[in-house]
Amino acid sequence: MIKNFIVFTAIFLSFQLTNAQDNKLEWLDIELSNYEYPFEVSTVTLHIQEQELKMAYMDVKPDNYNGKNVMLLHGKNFNGAYWETTIDSLTKHGFRVIVPDQIGFGKSSKPQHFHYTFQQLAKNTKALLDSIKVSKTAVLGHSMGGMLATRFALMYPETTEKLILENPIGLEDWKLKVPYKPVEWWYHNELKKSYEGIKKYQLESYYDNKWQPEYDQWVNLLAGWTLNSDYKTIAWNAALTYDMIFTQPVVYEFKNITSPTLLIIGTRDRTALGKPLVSDEVKKTMGLYSKLGKETKEKIPNAKLVELDNIGHLPHIEDFDRFIKPFIKFLEE
Repeated sequence: MIKNFIVFTAIFLSFQLTNAQDNKLEWLDIELSNYEYPFEVSTVTLHIQEQELKMAYMDVKPDNYNGKNVMLLHGKNFNGAYWETTIDSLTKHGFRVIVPDQIGFGKSSKPQHFHYTFQQLAKNTKALLDSIKVSKTAVLGHSMGGMLATRFALMYPETTEKLILENPIGLEDWKLKVPYKPVEWWYHNELKKSYEGIKKYQLESYYDNKWQPEYDQWVNLLAGWTLNSDYKTIAWNAALTYDMIFTQPVVYEFKNITSPTLLIIGTRDRTALGKPLVSDEVKKTMGLYSKLGKETKEKIPNAKLVELDNIGHLPHIEDFDRFIKPFIKFLEE
């Protein structure tokens, strides 16, 4: 039995190494210390839930600063690095840009234990802004970042000058259709992740089976972590944030948003949490962004909607020009 176990382990490790080499994967540190972000990264230390945690962020100040700030909040499968072209464009227009990595993501701490709530993440983000003396900012949130941006705007309306939601998730309450799964279920799903599985998900869910070479980097960032001996910690944090997303909807509070709001919606998007857990019939009713964008605009007072046809979950990656023009226009109004 021991001999068989040794042989199996050797085969598994060999497979991992071959997988990494075939896909040119780089082993990534748990806090991405060996991955370079497009701009200088700073950190703020936060005392949260009886522990010291490090929150990483980029703070990019242009020479032609116009006195206005923009904060960019990343999605669940991403970190601040994917905002590079957005930061470049905003700073050329004179905006100071603040880009946090939330706790559990990117270059920020991955705690062994943490109670994730959107309120806690919003509070962490406000503490970051306070530490760099930013009292007012426009806030853009993409995907999960859209749920966080909504919670931030509800908690700190005096700070949120404008709210921009780019294909946010949470425009519907999945609990009404999807059976609840405990954190352990999400955790075991995360442990199964591989380069092939991550790419397949992004190809089908984000890009409508149309892959571009520049998309590889966002797969590699997640897949590179699977080679890390601390991957269990990363997977556990990812599972906790899935539970947060599923159990803490913001959809019922859109009516309470007071900030001027812009929705930028790629209408081809079909992202919805828990699709593998429902029937094909139910699945067809979930993640219909061409419908959800319009419904959400009606729920948020003083909201505008820009729909991008034939664009999926990542407008700022898939078609940057169509994303950035309405975004800049809204900021300058």
